Amino acid sequence: MARVHAKIADSRKGFLHKLTTTLIHKNQVISVESLQVKNMAEGRPVKNPKLAKAISDVGWGELVRQLQYKADWYGRTLVSIDKWYPSTKRCNSCGYSLERLDLSVRSWCCPECNAVHDRDTNAAVNIKAAGLAVLAGGA
Repeated sequence: MARVHAKIADSRKGFLHKLTTTLIHKNQVISVESLQVKNMAEGRPVKNPKLAKAISDVGWGELVRQLQYKADWYGRTLVSIDKWYPSTKRCNSCGYSLERLDLSVRSWCCPECNAVHDRDTNAAVNIKAAGLAVLAGGA
């Protein structure tokens, strides 16, 4: 059983190394949210234990750690966006921010400009824009 778990761990590490190396080589700037992964993972009080296990399995903290050291190594820039930035709830078309957006809502329509957003794609566009703004010296 220990060998099976070790093989899975090695496979995950190998995948993360390949992914982070590819991301660093293909991009000059990478923006990430500075999430408190430890607070979401196992051993912490979370509302959804299945979500905590999934977060632990993915290795988000390790992904960001590898991106940081590889960005430094290859002269790239990794920008961390504040964890409170409303990347998911802010319309990337007009800037309107929803008061609340439950995790179960995967797409939503902006009440201001009627743009329809996929939750994750919208967040990615907003994180990229925020990262470029931070890099340019903005808040």
